[in-house]
Amino acid sequence: MTLVRREVLAGGLALAAAGLPASAETPLGPMHGLIGRMRALPGQRDALLQILLEGTSGMPGCLSYVVARDPADAGAIWITEVWDNRASHAASLQLPQVRAAIARARPLIAGFDSGRETVPVGGIGLPMER
Repeated sequence: MTLVRREVLAGGLALAAAGLPASAETPLGPMHGLIGRMRALPGQRDALLQILLEGTSGMPGCLSYVVARDPADAGAIWITEVWDNRASHAASLQLPQVRAAIARARPLIAGFDSGRETVPVGGIGLPMER
């Protein structure tokens, strides 16, 4: 995931939003965000976390990719992604390392509890419209 919006969506990162403009644009359009929560099969969360963290370097257009344990649920994982635009995220799903991670992760996933697309407007480490 990315690992994926379609196959491996999940997420949780708070973007600092005080006083930010209504929308942040990159040269290719508005930023694209994904936040979701997935559940690992019993006893498989750590293995799934490792897969989700591998192969995430070298994803063009990925501004932020955060994988987190849910402290209230031993089987849950949150994933938050911020992309420079929707097209970069879609292209990432074709990268060999992402496709391999998705294939390895699928057997460890019990399900998806929630997932949302967002339009990031900026924050720490993210560009903002000037």
